[in-house]
Amino acid sequence: MLTLDQVKDKSAARLVGLHPVLAAGAKALIQQSYAKGVPIVITQGLRSIAEQNALYAQGRSKPGPIVTNAKGGTSYHNYGLAFDFALLLPDGKSLSWDMNRDGDKDKIADWQEVVQVGKQLGLEWGGDWTSFKDNSHLQMTFGLTTNQLRAGKRPTTDQVNEALKRITGEDEEVNKDVKVTITLNGNKLTEGVLDAGVTYVPVRAVAEALGAKVTYDAASKTVNVVKE
Repeated sequence: MLTLDQVKDKSAARLVGLHPVLAAGAKALIQQSYAKGVPIVITQGLRSIAEQNALYAQGRSKPGPIVTNAKGGTSYHNYGLAFDFALLLPDGKSLSWDMNRDGDKDKIADWQEVVQVGKQLGLEWGGDWTSFKDNSHLQMTFGLTTNQLRAGKRPTTDQVNEALKRITGEDEEVNKDVKVTITLNGNKLTEGVLDAGVTYVPVRAVAEALGAKVTYDAASKTVNVVKE
């Protein structure tokens, strides 16, 4: 499996030109999806008006299936406020758009795991649209229509700052750690923190309660747990 940095590098070029909030959102989506065992690649970011018109022509005046109803200037891609993603397969090269794939074998479709992370970051998913679903698409509009964007209106500083807080984890209401109590046979051992579905606890308290010895090697920065 590729490292997180290697996975990030595969999307770096397509983050260029995105609004800073969307670029931060894409990076957070890659990182948090990877932590769930679902590596992804950003396949499309900023799209020029000419590129949008060429895409709109597909299935109409040009060969191929219809993939968008948005002409140039009417897509949030044209303003750096949207990006598309795909699943990165185990070979580290191939991509998948299979929405039923469960590569990490957790009985939850990988695609839906990515979508849920995106929504937690404040992104809107194109798969929720009713008129023309775009399952690869995530966007953040800041309440602006494409007509307003064409007229030159942009997100306010306050909107940008609030969105960045949510994405970077500085929004306490969205990213607040949940304290949990760890028990063994009904007896309290220690306290931990639940964050994004992962429970963090002091390893020594749990290991020693289960009859293991914990030591730390400063030279190698290794915690050793040995069952006695």
